Amino acid sequence: MIQNRLKWSVLGGAFALTVFLFVILFSDKGLVELSRLKEEEQAIKEKNETVARDNVELYQVIERLQKDPTYIEWVARSELGMIGRDDVVVIFQRTNGNKNAQPSHGKQAP
Repeated sequence: MIQNRLKWSVLGGAFALTVFLFVILFSDKGLVELSRLKEEEQAIKEKNETVARDNVELYQVIERLQKDPTYIEWVARSELGMIGRDDVVVIFQRTNGNKNAQPSHGKQAP
């Protein structure tokens, strides 16, 4: 009788331990979820670092746009297509597939 009880106690304890381990590993707040959350946290940290670097670069651009006339001119020319007062604009025009373009002498391209 005592051996039978001991046997059932060990089996019951083993079953309880198995259920407990299953709950720890696979429940909503178990180790699998913890692992997923750690990966998500790492991805968010990496994204934050990227955004912080981008912010530093943007602050540098803002500072240059506020204080550096040469940079302002470069932006106006390269990004906005503006020209200076003393610049001469030459417009080339292609004729019937001719790869040797000729100046149009101030005429607007079709």
